[in-house]
Amino acid sequence: MKTNTKTLNNGLEMPEIGYGVFRVDEGEALEEAVVTAIKEGYRSIDTAAIYGNERSVGNGIKKAVDQGLVKRGDLFVTSKVWNDGLDYEGTINAYEESLEKLGLDYLDLYLIHWPGNKKYEQPWKAMESLYKEGRVKSIGVSNFQVHHLDDLLSYAEVKPVINQVEFHPKLTQQEVREYGKKHDIQVEAWSPLMNADLLDHPVIQQLAQRHDKSPAQIILRWDIQHDVVTIPKSMTPSRIRDNISIYDFELDTEEMKQLDGLNENARSGPHPDEFDF
Repeated sequence: MKTNTKTLNNGLEMPEIGYGVFRVDEGEALEEAVVTAIKEGYRSIDTAAIYGNERSVGNGIKKAVDQGLVKRGDLFVTSKVWNDGLDYEGTINAYEESLEKLGLDYLDLYLIHWPGNKKYEQPWKAMESLYKEGRVKSIGVSNFQVHHLDDLLSYAEVKPVINQVEFHPKLTQQEVREYGKKHDIQVEAWSPLMNADLLDHPVIQQLAQRHDKSPAQIILRWDIQHDVVTIPKSMTPSRIRDNISIYDFELDTEEMKQLDGLNENARSGPHPDEFDF
């Protein structure tokens, strides 16, 4: 299965569906899941330093490359810096540590994981240096609200290509998405299935039956029809396959409105304005 791509504001192409590994433990099972995802057509892999699983993700990528499934240049690999009080040099060191664990020479995307009471100025300046030196292909942010983005853009020399936020039918992030469109910052969804809590929702179940698709496929289709990049997580091969198989149907305008109407501004993770590491 080949996924469509989004063109980021620096011209880089990013697959609109990726494989996420949040809350997955280091180990051989994750390595094999990464191989499975690549076999099924995923070309974007998303991890983070705080997940504690970069080494296994890297081992999975290496296995896939060694098996001839893919070349490194075909993959879009993302990691994130946990910027709790990090200064400029600390951020550079964190990037190098992520590369070492992943066994890679560069990342396609490096994100600041949380704004953390505006603890991002020095990390961002360090990431700009990495980008200008060609050591990372693109840089962005995660969990930034509009006021964080306004603050960052007031001094940034390089505009973030991505803002990765919690996004699902119960948290539609309209203000963040409108800001992203206005400033050409691509929105990306983490926890698109709300930790599977949405899969039993009657509206989503009804749409799944109507389209002969899984509830997860309905939600992920809603993501991409909202021009949001999405990174579902699963360790189950059949679900890994299903999650990328969303290009043979489309939700109509009324169905999109139905899903939009589920919004409650409800989060499965912390609010960025309240979470300070």
